[in-house]
Amino acid sequence: MNPNTPFEWRGRVDAEETGVSTRWHQHVRPAAADSRGGVTLIGFAVDEGVRRNAGRTGAALGPQALRGALANLSVLGEPALWDAGDVTCEGNALEAAQTQLGERVAGAMARDSLPLGLGGGHEMAWGTFQGIVKAHPDASRLLVVNLDAHFDLRVAAQANSGTPFHQMHDWCTERGQAFNYRVFGISRFANTQALFDRAHAMGVRYWLDDSLQDANGLRDAQQALAIDLARSDAVYLTVCLDVLPGAQAPGVSAPAPLGVPLAQVERLIDQVLGSGRVVAADIAELNPSLDRDGLTARVAARLAARIARSRTT
Repeated sequence: MNPNTPFEWRGRVDAEETGVSTRWHQHVRPAAADSRGGVTLIGFAVDEGVRRNAGRTGAALGPQALRGALANLSVLGEPALWDAGDVTCEGNALEAAQTQLGERVAGAMARDSLPLGLGGGHEMAWGTFQGIVKAHPDASRLLVVNLDAHFDLRVAAQANSGTPFHQMHDWCTERGQAFNYRVFGISRFANTQALFDRAHAMGVRYWLDDSLQDANGLRDAQQALAIDLARSDAVYLTVCLDVLPGAQAPGVSAPAPLGVPLAQVERLIDQVLGSGRVVAADIAELNPSLDRDGLTARVAARLAARIARSRTT
């Protein structure tokens, strides 16, 4: 795979089947200026932020692997699906790539299409956020929901995959707007005391991975999430695949020893989607070079299809 090579949608064709047997590769169309509604796939074939953050690179190939896993999924009520191609990174020009991602996100929103980012390092979150606020400059009632083992609130001389939500906080603070950030799946063993302290200082609400292992813990988190969703006008949903147990998502830079089980993650995603307020979403940190049997790509495809299908309800 090469992150600079355009993806070709192809896959199984059930020519002898009776009834509807359409798959994603037969349903996705190239995005164009008149591609209205539905969902627009935007690849972020970049892992420069992961490199800067001293992580294991390889997520630049994530968008192609994710599309490959999506290609043979059955179409079961999906809306129109548009593919806007990939954003790539020239050299180490991460900031330019993030700006380009923001422009594609804003463009999809202008066409009344839900932008769905396919990553790529989680530095893509800063690019997606730029697109949201370009389309809707008043972010005072924007709720950012992150499913992640990490806060990604780092302070660093250069922006990286660990800084995007700190960058959002600074953007909001400079404009006197509220920073409404909620994280599900935080690990006590993957975040420093400085990050916990910073989260508290910024008013970030979070739920630990060990509190989301059973139905009772999930219920408590969902009750709090329901209040936040009701108070928001728009929601940005971002999923870092390292929120999942390493056995379910081995193909990430930092696999989780515990993580939040996929079934719990899906319940949280469904709740966010059910609010009807999601304006943009993305899935980050798919690293096919570290994947086992394409499992992480399949999990990511399941989540991406779940998000896409929400546009029909």
